[in-house]
Amino acid sequence: MPRLLRSLAAGSTLPLVLGLVDGLLNALTLAAASLVGKGAPVGYHLAVRVGLASLTTAAFAVFVADYADRRSHLMRASRQLNMTQPGQLAATRLGRQAMARSALATAIACTASFTGAVVPLLVGAALPGLSWMVVVLAVGTLAALGAALGRLFAGSSLRWAVVLGCGGVAVTWIGVWLHIT
Repeated sequence: MPRLLRSLAAGSTLPLVLGLVDGLLNALTLAAASLVGKGAPVGYHLAVRVGLASLTTAAFAVFVADYADRRSHLMRASRQLNMTQPGQLAATRLGRQAMARSALATAIACTASFTGAVVPLLVGAALPGLSWMVVVLAVGTLAALGAALGRLFAGSSLRWAVVLGCGGVAVTWIGVWLHIT
């Protein structure tokens, strides 16, 4: 079982990180005006709506991109094996496996995106007088994720943390400027 979990985790880095970052950035963009006191206060309803919007876009984008990538590998392998029809491998069990793995990646990305969007906004809804804390929490989470990725991939944890944190601040500023909520 631990080997299966390690294998699943190794193959899930992209959808997990993509989902978390997508969710946090959606929360910062879509609710930024509310978070800095220029819009309606953050409520539970807004948190769920932003989370569902984030989940929906993650589902569509991740499935299409992941499945297209997996199919392109099968098409390339078909050509390299000199198969007579270009999509021959994609029509086999390998094609069904590609779809199943893309569906798993999509489920991971959707869960992470929803969580990344909803959790900080629920904190803002629970602390209506301190809704700016959502920005601090989301940017801090992005920076912590950056530090973890830097460590995981033998890079500079500080550089990764600063870049992701600055990205969160920039997206918040854009969200305030757009004033969506």
